[in-house]
Amino acid sequence: MAAAHPTYVIGHKNPDADSICSAIAYAAFKQMSGRPGYVAARCGNTNARIDAILTRFQTPLPVYLSDVSPRVRDVMAEQIHSVGETATCAEALELIDRHDIRLVPVLSTAHKLIGTVTGAQLAHFFMPPVTAPKLMRKVHTCLDSMSRTLRARTLHLVNADRVEDLFVRIGAMDISSFWRLSEAEGIPAAQSIIVVGDRRDIQLKSIELGVRALVISGNLSVEGPVAAAARERGVSLLISPYDTATTAWLIRTAGRLAPLIDHKFTTVNADTRLSDIRRKFAHHPAHAMMVVGDDGSLLGILTKADVLKPVPTRLVLVDHNELTQAVPGADEVTITEIIDHHRIGTIATPQPILFLNEPVGSTSTIVADLFRRHGLTPPADLAGLMMAGIISDTLLLQSPTSTAKDAEVLAWLAPIAGVESRQLAELIFSSGSVILASPPAKIVRSDFKVYDEEGVHFAVSQVEELGFDNFWAHAPAIAAALAQLRTDEKLAFAGLLVTDINTQNSLLLVKGDTDFIRRISYAHVEQDEIFDLPGVVSRKKQLIPYLASLLKEMSADGLSPTRGKSSLRFRG
Repeated sequence: MAAAHPTYVIGHKNPDADSICSAIAYAAFKQMSGRPGYVAARCGNTNARIDAILTRFQTPLPVYLSDVSPRVRDVMAEQIHSVGETATCAEALELIDRHDIRLVPVLSTAHKLIGTVTGAQLAHFFMPPVTAPKLMRKVHTCLDSMSRTLRARTLHLVNADRVEDLFVRIGAMDISSFWRLSEAEGIPAAQSIIVVGDRRDIQLKSIELGVRALVISGNLSVEGPVAAAARERGVSLLISPYDTATTAWLIRTAGRLAPLIDHKFTTVNADTRLSDIRRKFAHHPAHAMMVVGDDGSLLGILTKADVLKPVPTRLVLVDHNELTQAVPGADEVTITEIIDHHRIGTIATPQPILFLNEPVGSTSTIVADLFRRHGLTPPADLAGLMMAGIISDTLLLQSPTSTAKDAEVLAWLAPIAGVESRQLAELIFSSGSVILASPPAKIVRSDFKVYDEEGVHFAVSQVEELGFDNFWAHAPAIAAALAQLRTDEKLAFAGLLVTDINTQNSLLLVKGDTDFIRRISYAHVEQDEIFDLPGVVSRKKQLIPYLASLLKEMSADGLSPTRGKSSLRFRG
């Protein structure tokens, strides 16, 4: 059974094969280690190479997460305690008391939200100004609701479902002065509810006057002549189990909520980002917002306290450790682990986490080694996936990032997967050209990673091809797309590394600051901003350190962000 709140194992944006394979493998490692609830995920589209690998090993795509920014639905209260539009104050008060809540939503018969009632509103209703004593006795209700609230025995009811304004009076005075106050306040008998104990004279006088209802308190019995007189005069007669004072108060709570409903409530969509809601709450007097669907139905309630709750989304980052490369929103949720083989970037977590970083050629190598060290044998298809991740990231151990451990782990996986490494490499590297299979805008975002060096915000993408013919055939369109990418992402410069798997050489296309591009010492080839990089196949180990050294040179020459002399667009 899937966990209510799974932990997503996810690679970097615009994933490559190692990112996908290591995410699937690490989630499986957790499951096989007796820790369920881990789900492999991705934050970008696949490519022909990844699709070929997953098809070969009969593995479905990981879950797609485009953004993990906390949303209203992550923290809202979904267990809603509501009342209908014909409910009484007593029903709302009971919910407030039983569930310790401050606000009660009011729903229509079609279950659509029509308003809210708060404890403060009810308190104000039951405690009107002392200068308006008549309001303290007023109740807008029907006798049926009053009877239910009192849990009364009904001896005689007339028009019990008629909703009307009524006024409660306790029959405590002497018979000679009993009705004077009602006369003074102009309250007709037909709108009066008299609460009295076993005072027969007051009972009969009330019936004679033709009051709307006579309520006998204390669960006392009613004499036959009194009951007969009430029936003959059309006076409703009820017996309350409570004392007189309690009965009078409970009758007021039987009043309908309708006059108290606040129809000016604030609504919010369940998909709204919590960061936006926090800003809204900061400038809004409302204690709570109603979460409604497109059809007006109530989905939940969000209070100011809810937005401070910890968000349930949890992530394990694989094949990256920099937030610029992570799924959007990663900095707003809980990162529990990082498994990576790249340089350590600037990432901070509010609590200690497992950070496993090894100088090897592939994250799949690290994950496969975890299986091996824990005495776990992965299924054949999973072993094949990890082999594919290693082969793809190390170019079948030919990349300068490859290590002896990559070769050792690859050799351990091969008999488990039942496939020979070179045979699998042929499948992977002949699985299709990214350049032929993708539009230019997608090509320049293939395995796209953003970096910060010397205060400069830049990005480098990478594609691997069998030769450079496809690149040269589409170079002008790719260059235009790279320039647009630089503008869209507000980068100082953007590069695309095109690597020839056969010759282990690369071409570098760069768009951006001219001062920076002039410092690249590799040879230009055929077109401006395209450089020949013989022997360079690793972005991580070869290209990024070289680009970083150029930025340091510029800084040393006074073209630093702090001095403001560079034409580079520095972050911030």
